[in-house]
Amino acid sequence: MSPYRLVYGKACHLPIEIEHKTFWAVKKLNFDLKQAGSARLLQLNELEEHRMFSYENSKLYKEKTKAWHDKQIQKRELIPGQKVLLFNSRLKLFPGKLKSRWSGPFKLIKVHPYGVVDLLDERTGREFKVNGQRVKQYWGESVARMKITTTLTDP
Repeated sequence: MSPYRLVYGKACHLPIEIEHKTFWAVKKLNFDLKQAGSARLLQLNELEEHRMFSYENSKLYKEKTKAWHDKQIQKRELIPGQKVLLFNSRLKLFPGKLKSRWSGPFKLIKVHPYGVVDLLDERTGREFKVNGQRVKQYWGESVARMKITTTLTDP
């Protein structure tokens, strides 16, 4: 008795092609049990081998990606008293094509362990803590620029 007949109380009539496929599957599965068991063990071993191969490839990919990423990280020496710019990550919500994502300059007061830094906004006198990866050194005041003034007069 089929499960369909147990649930619905009548025989299930399948389309010919599905009925043929089911007959073929039943015929194939009703062969020798030892042969079917050894074939299944072979499939399981192949699956385990494929899984281990994929695991090794994934591990190698992760190691290479980590090495490349670590190579791209720039070491920053932050010294208390220097001027820094702060990256504004919330600017993505209000995109401005030519608007700079860096604000500042701020004065660096203290560098805490694990990358936390204290900044001072000299315009407002406000002091706050941020992640050290969001700051970069401000070069604006330390660059000496030569200024030349030319007066134009009528001849």
